[in-house]
Amino acid sequence: MFIILFFIAVWYLSLFSQTFFHHRYASHGAFEMNKGWERFFFIFTYITQGSHYMSPRAYAIMHRQHHAYTDTEMDPHSPKFSPNMFSMMLRTRKIYISIVRGTAVVEEAFLKNLPEWPAFDRWANSTLSRLLWAGGYIALFAIFTTSPWQYLLLPVILAMGAFHGAIINWFAHKVGYRNFEVKNTSRNLLVVDVLMLGESYHNNHHKRPSSINFGDRWHEVDPIYYAILLLNWLHIVRVPSLAARIAPRKPLARNIRAGSGR
Repeated sequence: MFIILFFIAVWYLSLFSQTFFHHRYASHGAFEMNKGWERFFFIFTYITQGSHYMSPRAYAIMHRQHHAYTDTEMDPHSPKFSPNMFSMMLRTRKIYISIVRGTAVVEEAFLKNLPEWPAFDRWANSTLSRLLWAGGYIALFAIFTTSPWQYLLLPVILAMGAFHGAIINWFAHKVGYRNFEVKNTSRNLLVVDVLMLGESYHNNHHKRPSSINFGDRWHEVDPIYYAILLLNWLHIVRVPSLAARIAPRKPLARNIRAGSGR
């Protein structure tokens, strides 16, 4: 039972770091925080992501490229240019490493207002750091595993961030429903998103990238939206023009179900 609970905890805590800090803050600047809280969330991200830590800076660059070049060969993780999900994951990893190492040529437009902590990123992305985390995970499994099948969860934990990203970047551009007509293949993968903390409302996100709420229809509950509201109330983050962001909107255009045109 411990291994199952541990897997669930790592799934949701690391996913929170990814969607809150990497995606909504670093990539889109949907809200603001001071340097002290930014450093806190760097450390929080490292603790929750462990062996699959992703540099917020590199993630933000890649994600901005994804929005700028969706469904083209310049998209870092488009399923249109990979034969399977794992091939796409490897391609994305190569691009990520080139950004982290500074060998990638990145357009100036993608380098504005990025969270920067170079010394911390160097350690968190180092092979030694990843090996230490992996050793800790393996030790936990060796001590607490009660059935051999539970070892199947270990490789997912070791690379969980990549799996989180691949689920959305592969499937949410292939299956699901659409609330908005946008010039790409993005779809909302889940009707009620209890697995991806709002990330599966991908079509909504491509329509309004900087919105703090990825949900749109009444059933599209985005838990991170409410977390951001709480953190804004606690003065940990600041959401510019919050009243305008959460005001009721005009009725949506017609819903486009899966299988219809783009």
